[in-house]
Amino acid sequence: MAEQPPPPIASIPKTPKLEPVEPSLDGHVHIRDLEGVFFSSLEVRYFTYGVLFGCGSSFAFQPSLVILGHYFKRRLGLANGLVTAGSCLFSMGLPFLLKIVGGALGVAHTFQMLSLFMLVQIFLSLTFRPVFPSTSDPHDVEQVKLESRSWRQQYASQMQKYFSMRVFRKKTYRIWAFGIATAVLGYFVPYLHLVKYVEKEFNETERGWVVLLCLGATSGIGRLGSGPIGDLIPGLKKIYLQVASFMLLGLMCILIPQCQQFWGVIVICLFLGLCDGLFITIMAPIAFELVGPLQASQAIGYLLGLMAIPMTAGPPIAGFLHTHFGNYHLAFYFAGIPPIVGGLVLAFVPLVHRRCVTRLGSGKDKMLVSETIMNGELLPGSPATEAHI
Repeated sequence: MAEQPPPPIASIPKTPKLEPVEPSLDGHVHIRDLEGVFFSSLEVRYFTYGVLFGCGSSFAFQPSLVILGHYFKRRLGLANGLVTAGSCLFSMGLPFLLKIVGGALGVAHTFQMLSLFMLVQIFLSLTFRPVFPSTSDPHDVEQVKLESRSWRQQYASQMQKYFSMRVFRKKTYRIWAFGIATAVLGYFVPYLHLVKYVEKEFNETERGWVVLLCLGATSGIGRLGSGPIGDLIPGLKKIYLQVASFMLLGLMCILIPQCQQFWGVIVICLFLGLCDGLFITIMAPIAFELVGPLQASQAIGYLLGLMAIPMTAGPPIAGFLHTHFGNYHLAFYFAGIPPIVGGLVLAFVPLVHRRCVTRLGSGKDKMLVSETIMNGELLPGSPATEAHI
């Protein structure tokens, strides 16, 4: 069948005048109320807010974790805790602000206000000043060799440099990355389904927001507290903090359906927030321990990419289980199993690392010693002091 030509511009309906959004009788805002400022197509919103905003958030979040490793060594955990705890303040206050602004200005103008908040990050990112390596010695020779090649060879060399998969050669990093990817399958399920659960099970339609407030508050406490604790733990033993956080997070998710009263869910949310804060804060220091500062940027980037798929798939799977069985019990059981499995996998990382270290004394592993020190090719933005180890 021949493809139909697009409709003429004159036939495209104009965006109606924006009015404050009023919730319907069931308390929800329907798609017909979400009229945008420039576009009224839902597909366009999927692309702009979903794809573009998602990519932009990733580009902003990952460098904010890596840049700290350029300036902090012994207090990297504390620095990560202070930086990541700032986001908890917005996660607690933003829902109340959005409720007020959304009712007064409408959804479209609310998104415009959020865009202005994101615009501020452009200027804040200008404060990131990486400690670039020295341009002397062998790198000048490599640059001359690179310029003597064809443009295809130069392009392939640059792609191999910036999209190197060398971090996956380290067995400890592979176990750590895939263990976390497994654990976060149920990570977002409480955040997206817990409010509906308390509304349905305990008829808490007015106080459902309290669970999110408890999650955000204790997450901030966990981020501030776990940073200094991680600095006191030497080497890869820091990973046991992540093991404990994932095991406790999984157990708390499984216990949610067992709560008979609303206050029981509140207590569980307090522990869930602590687990969230501990997991986020200790992630970057562990990456620096596994691959060193020269490959930490790629290690964290690949880890976040692996986490994205299970994190996105978890809430829809839980929603499907709720629709099929008529309650959230199995959905929260499902959310609790992956963190426990992922925590058990992460527990093997220090053991594997210790086994690899014991093999470094043999003659055939001397090259592995130098690779452990240099941590691969020198990347832009890595500390100059690490370039000449």
